[in-house]
Amino acid sequence: MFYYLSGEVAYKDLNTCVIDCGGVGYKLTISQITSEALASSVGKKVKLFTYLAVREDGVELFGFGSNDERSCFNRLTTVSGVGPKVAIGILSALTPDQLITAIVSEDTKAIAKAPGVGAKTAARIVLELRDKIGKDVSLPSADTLNANSATQSSVSSNKNLSEAAEALAVLGYDKNSILTALKGIDTSKGDVGEIIRLALNKLSR
Repeated sequence: MFYYLSGEVAYKDLNTCVIDCGGVGYKLTISQITSEALASSVGKKVKLFTYLAVREDGVELFGFGSNDERSCFNRLTTVSGVGPKVAIGILSALTPDQLITAIVSEDTKAIAKAPGVGAKTAARIVLELRDKIGKDVSLPSADTLNANSATQSSVSSNKNLSEAAEALAVLGYDKNSILTALKGIDTSKGDVGEIIRLALNKLSR
C-alpha cells in the first residue's frame, strides 16, 4: 500500500519515528540502525521506505532508511517463525550487507546475536534463505564473473565472487547489474563482505 513516505520528522526515539506528510503524522517502527541514521533529522525532511504489516490484532507500519534494508526485511519475514518484530530486531543488530554476508557464509552465530533470535532460528534463517536463493535466483557462475573481471582470481576468490553475487541477488539486483558491479573488483584482497561493500558502492551511483 505504501512504498515510501517523504516528509518532515516530527518525532523520533530508539525504535519509533513519526513523519509529517502533508499534515498527517505517520508512526513507523524502525530499526536501531535506521534510528541512528536519523539521529539529527528531527525537523528535517527525510524519505523512508515502508512495509505495512496487517495482523488480526492490528496494523503496524515499518520504516527503512534504504530499499536494501526493506528487501532484507521482506526476505526475513518469509522464514518460518520470523515475524516483523524479529526481523526488525535482526536489522537493528546487522546492516543489510552484514546480514547477507552472514547468510551466504552460514555464520549463524552473527545472526543469533540479534535480540529474540536463538541458535535454532538463526540456523533456520540461513537454511531457508539459502535454499530460496538457489531456487528463485539465477546467479552468474564464478567462471562467468571471472571472465568479466579485469583481475584474475584464485579458486578461493571465485568462491568469494559467487557468495557476493548471491548476496547482491538477495538484495534484488538483476544478473546484469551484478556482473557490472563485480567487474573490475580486485578479489585477491579483502573478504566477501568487502567485495559486497565495493559492489554496493558502484550500484548506488
